[in-house]
Amino acid sequence: MFRLQTSLPIIMKETTESTNLSASLEDYIEAIYHIVEEKLVARSKDIASRLGVSRASVTEALRALAKKELINYAPYEAITMTEQGKKIAEDVIYRHETLKRFFVEVLSIDRKIAEEAACRVEHAAPPVVISRMIEFIKFLQVCPRGGDDLLTGFGDFCHDGTTREDCANCISSCLDDAADKS
Repeated sequence: MFRLQTSLPIIMKETTESTNLSASLEDYIEAIYHIVEEKLVARSKDIASRLGVSRASVTEALRALAKKELINYAPYEAITMTEQGKKIAEDVIYRHETLKRFFVEVLSIDRKIAEEAACRVEHAAPPVVISRMIEFIKFLQVCPRGGDDLLTGFGDFCHDGTTREDCANCISSCLDDAADKS
């Protein structure tokens, strides 16, 4: 079942909107965040390797992120993140992970396809869309017809084109379960 992560903020902040980061710069800040988490500092060669881009492209992006005061950068030095940079990276990562998990666990999409889709959608989806997806997940967790059974049933329907039982039996079962809980 899809469970909300509580370590990252539930409500999207105005972080990426207020700094006007392009999708490319969001990818860079996300990569830097992960590298810093692993190695404490990032180097341009690590970023280039992780993103599959040239060192010249990395240098250009690092200058842009430093100008926005999201990273601490000087040529040939280790790169660290500012507090604002960390917040923005966490927001990007949160959007990515939320989308990926929604695609896999709610829409029953293959993990590899979900990862690729999340990478594309995370830059374009407004915060209200991500927040609404989270609210939908919360609703599924509390609705008597929701929960694991609903998600599993939807996954079966997507894969097989059929449901496990007819709708009348399902609704009757849900009403019985709800009555038992009261």
